[in-house]
Parts: sequence; C-alpha cells; structure tokens
Amino acid sequence: MGVTDPVWDQRRERRTWKDPTLVSVTSPPPSTVPAAVLAARNGVTVVFALNGLAVATWFARVPAVREALGLSAGRLGLLLLAMSGGAVLALTSAGLVTQRFGPARTAVGSTVLVAAGLAGVGLAAGPFESLPGVAVGLFALGYGSGTCDVAMNVEGAAVEKRLGRTILPRFHAAWSLGSVAGAGLGAGAARLGVPISVHLAVLAALVLGGTLLGASRFLPAGHAEDGSTRRGGLLAAWREPRTLLIGALVLVMAFTEGSANDWLAVAFVDGYGVSEAAGAAVFGVFVAGMTIGRTAGTVAIDRWGRVPVLIGTILLAAAGSLLAVLAGSGPLAVVGVVLWGLGASLGFPVGMSAAADEEDRAPARVSVVAVIGYTSFLASPPLLGLLGDRVGILHALLVVPVLLIPTLALVPATRPPAGPKPTAPTVKS
Repeated sequence: MGVTDPVWDQRRERRTWKDPTLVSVTSPPPSTVPAAVLAARNGVTVVFALNGLAVATWFARVPAVREALGLSAGRLGLLLLAMSGGAVLALTSAGLVTQRFGPARTAVGSTVLVAAGLAGVGLAAGPFESLPGVAVGLFALGYGSGTCDVAMNVEGAAVEKRLGRTILPRFHAAWSLGSVAGAGLGAGAARLGVPISVHLAVLAALVLGGTLLGASRFLPAGHAEDGSTRRGGLLAAWREPRTLLIGALVLVMAFTEGSANDWLAVAFVDGYGVSEAAGAAVFGVFVAGMTIGRTAGTVAIDRWGRVPVLIGTILLAAAGSLLAVLAGSGPLAVVGVVLWGLGASLGFPVGMSAAADEEDRAPARVSVVAVIGYTSFLASPPLLGLLGDRVGILHALLVVPVLLIPTLALVPATRPPAGPKPTAPTVKS
C-alpha cells in the first residue's frame, strides 16, 4: 500500500504478482508503471471529483430548499434522512454488485441514479415545490452516490496497490475539489438567483457525461466470482474484528465530515447571521480545508504511518469544530472551520484504504466499512436537526468534538497488516 511499516523487512520471501498491471517485487522496480495503471489513476480521479461535485451541489442549495419549502430545522433533518437512507440501503448490496459487475460498470450505473436524483430534486424544489418529490430525488441521489462510493474506493485501492504508494487520500482530495467546485457554483447560483431546477439539471448532465469518460479508463475487470462466494466473503467480513474497528472509526469520521456537509451552511446562517450565499461559501472553506489535508496527507502517511497521522488529525478536527461553534464571531469561527476540514480529511479515506489492504477481500471489507460509516449519514441529519430545534443548530454541532476524543482508541486498527508488499515504482504522469 506504500505505507511506512516498521516491521517490513525486504529480506523476507517475496511474492510475484501475475497480474500484468501489478509491479513485480521479485526484481528491481521499473522506471515507469504500466500505462493502463496511469490511465486508471486519472479515471478514478475524475469519477471521485464528479461524485463530490454532485453531492456538494445539493448541500450548497440546502438553505434555498429549506426556504422554498418553509422547513424548520427538525423537518429539514428528516428530509435529509431520505438521502442518507438511500445511501445506507445501497451499501448493503454495493459490495456484491461491484464484485459481480466490476467497478467501472457499477460506477456508471450508479451515477445514472445520481444524475436523475439531482435533476429531480431541482424540479421538485423549484417549479413544483413538492416535499415528497424532493425526498424521492434525494433517495435516488443517496442510493446512487452510496453505490458509486464503494465502486470507486475499490478501484482506487486497486490502483493504489499497483502504484505501490499511498494515493487513496488524493482521490478523496479530488472528491473534495469537486465539492469545492460544487459549493462555489452553488454560492454563485444563489447570489445570481439562478433557478434551482436549472442549476441542478445542468450539473446532473455534466456529472453523468464526465463519469462515463472517467470509468472507461478503469482497470480491466477481473474474473467474476459466483454468487455464493461473494455472499460468503461479505458475511465473513462482518465477523472480522479489525474490519469492524475500522468501520467504527470511519463511522465517527463520517459523522465529523457529514455534520459539516449537512449543517454548516445553515448553522452559520442561523448562528452568525450571515447570508445564504455566505453560508454556502463557509461550506466551501470547510471543503477546501479537507482538500488540502487529503493532498498533503499522503506524504505524511508515507513518512510517519497511518496511526500517528490519524491521531494528529482527529485532535485537530476536535479543536477546530469546537472553535467553529464557540468562537463568538464569524471570522474566528471560519478559522475553526478550516481546522475542522483539515482534521476531518483523512479518517474516511485512510479507513477505506485500510479495509482494502488485501485486494482479494477488498470489495467485501470496503462494503462493510462503508455500511457502518454511512450509518452516521443516516442518523446525524435528524438527530442534529431535532437537537437544533432545542439549542440551535450551531450549538448542536458540539456533538462533533465530544465524539472525536474517544475515537482515538480505534486508530491502531488501521495499522497495515504485516506481510510482503510491492516496491513503489517511479510514476511519470
């Protein structure tokens, strides 16, 4: 995986990979990796970025939908549950689907649902002003996004293994960059008064077309296992202590990220009295912090290892979220948002990478970790919304630092298992 492992000894017996896209570790590394791996790296980057663009496009327009439908914080939280519910339901089968059809076809099929859901939300919230219609669109958006999440993480982990170095957080950084673009476009659309139906329809078409192009560059699909083998592997993954501990870590880190995605714009509008456009911009600041953390984090992980880096980022997220809520002034709170984004950046991608350490079991384990992690997306919108009705949504976000501190005990589960691993090749773009 390219992660520093103090027990690794190059004098151990080495394994020869038969897959031509894998770098052999029985001989000196070549000067370049196969072109198919580089193409797959670029394709995965595109799919991650567009998935982030789609999701952030919705999150940036949450205040507009709330105003159009006249929703309280509690009712908005219940509406957001539709998207989270779709995502969690998708994840119960996403691992099996990815193993059966391969990451490329799964990513394309799920993005069709993402695009349909996004466009549907725009129509329902805009000209039709239909709460049930928005809920159906959000369910489709969540179902498609959840399925695509597993497919692109499995593909990203396979590319990471072939490159022989940590790169999965950079794919998630691409997701964050897409989110920054989505947040920026959302803020601009809100300021210019672009109808939400037009805005979401255009973005849906862009996301679908780009994903078709990106997925066409994925690695060739491997041999498909029969149904009983796939189901047996998934059930076995649910009984693995390490996988479950990683899932618990991802659960809290997904809550740390998801609470900001769902509520940060609204919290600043209500708690600090900023405009809707400024609230969307604050969300963009959070995503920018995550992007920086994921881009720089790969270097830190390769140098110091997963465990110390995750401990540092979790502490940073706790401090940043606390400052964002208790700062008392908008500018100082934005500093907290930056720290929050930096600290929340690595937990989810590193957890996915750890779950995929053994490639043959990666789809099942990634699916299990994703199901556990996405449970937070299912629970946090209504819980924070109901709490926000009592104490205000800004102060409801104090739940984030309270949950982060005990999560430090779960970090050692992400340590890479001992064993042979490929030597990193030199990569030329």
